[in-house]
Amino acid sequence: MSRLPAEKLPFSLQEYQDRLDKTRRAMAAAGLDTLIVSDPSNMAWLTGYDGWSFYVHQAVIVGPDGEPFWFGRRQDANGAVRTVYMDHARVLSYDDIYVQNPEKHPMEVLAQHLRDHGMAKGRIGVELDNYYYSAKAHATLVAALPDVRWSDATGLTNWQRAVKSPTELAYMRRAGKIVERMHRVVWDMVEPGVPKNQVVAAIQSAAFNGAEDESGVFGGDYAAIVPLLPSGSDAAAPHLTWDDQPFKSGEGTFYELGGCYKRYHCPLSRTVFLGKPSQTFLDAEKAVQEGLAAGLEKARAGNEVQQIAIALFDTLAKYGIQKDNRTGYPIGLSYPPDWGERTYSLRRGETTVLQPGMTMHFMTGLWMDDWGFEITESLAITDGAPELFADLPRDLVIKD
Repeated sequence: MSRLPAEKLPFSLQEYQDRLDKTRRAMAAAGLDTLIVSDPSNMAWLTGYDGWSFYVHQAVIVGPDGEPFWFGRRQDANGAVRTVYMDHARVLSYDDIYVQNPEKHPMEVLAQHLRDHGMAKGRIGVELDNYYYSAKAHATLVAALPDVRWSDATGLTNWQRAVKSPTELAYMRRAGKIVERMHRVVWDMVEPGVPKNQVVAAIQSAAFNGAEDESGVFGGDYAAIVPLLPSGSDAAAPHLTWDDQPFKSGEGTFYELGGCYKRYHCPLSRTVFLGKPSQTFLDAEKAVQEGLAAGLEKARAGNEVQQIAIALFDTLAKYGIQKDNRTGYPIGLSYPPDWGERTYSLRRGETTVLQPGMTMHFMTGLWMDDWGFEITESLAITDGAPELFADLPRDLVIKD
């Protein structure tokens, strides 16, 4: 047997076993004999795999017993044996001739591996609504294994990740320390005439240089989303990035940044205004501050997720502000293009019950016709008041 030494893994072998057991219980409840996971976040959570290889077909296969299998491009198998906890014999691969070849497809090879390991039967679950599992991939698998019954297992593994372990929470606290440093860069650098790209370069430097806590200094990882910092009327759009144009007096800029440690994220947003903000802007700050506080009061174990959202929406309504988009989502381990965990959303009608260890980004952003405003918090549900992963003032930053 050959495997990665346990001390090189980000989690204990027992934690990986616990994750596998939880997933198998969910598979049994869904009537699945085998699960094929293609979301790289789920792959990492189940096995430890960590590599920038999600642009080609890859998967983790969970059968009814034994360790999972990792499946991917042969050159990426070198990364698998350096990151997964399983015996290296559980690392399966396909030749490079299958990469972006219209005449061949990696799922043909996966189908053969399933046959070889006695898993080409019964009911197999796949993540149909997933960024990384294409229509062609599914069609190829179905054609290659006509006797298999297929089920949509989108979200099955994601839901097992909802309650974080103590080690996961520790990683998210470190991500919070990193995002604090990233925000302080903005406070220090943003002035009229300073090009945005220069500020972003400094933000990313802070992200990768990391931070420190009582255990010492630690480095940062790349976040699943790049810095978002639109200004003025562009701030009406929540997902614009940056350009090389200078910051201007008389404009507000929200900046949504994510600290990341060992793939665990802490997103955080604040807003800066250069010059004198309008009364509309100041009123928005007051409404958002009050609504954020009201929502945090509802972020208690035993409450439903929607209670957080309703507390915010009702507060905003008192100020004549209508917000109809979701106001947050679960966070944790993730890869591009999204740092959310893709399960529940903070919105009306979401009846998921909050449990200690659940983590989320409470996104109170306002995106109006020609301006935008964001003050957010990332938090963990506890047995009492929520734990905030970052410690930064929530006030609108005003700079002349």
